[in-house]
Amino acid sequence: MNILETLQAMVKSFDPAQAKGVNAVIQLNATGEGGGQYALSIADGKMDVTEGVAEKSSVQINVAAKDWIDIIGGQLDPTKAFMTGKLRIAGDLGLMMRFQRMFMPG
Repeated sequence: MNILETLQAMVKSFDPAQAKGVNAVIQLNATGEGGGQYALSIADGKMDVTEGVAEKSSVQINVAAKDWIDIIGGQLDPTKAFMTGKLRIAGDLGLMMRFQRMFMPG
């Protein structure tokens, strides 16, 4: 699985009820093999993914592509990844805590 495939899976498992009232852009910067830059836009109960850098974002996530894939796949705990520096987040941390709940378990 690559970054784009994980993001597409996230879109499919997105739970609009958990995103009620959220209007935000999350910038994902995944480094290393298979990485890339993606803007995750959440608005009106939908999530859209676009390749590239968002003009304005509420949160910026910096992570190695492999670690992101492991987090989404459930092999790496996001809190542990954050605490050990594998997952670096800048911006609205409250939004990130809520973001974790916006996806139904696969």
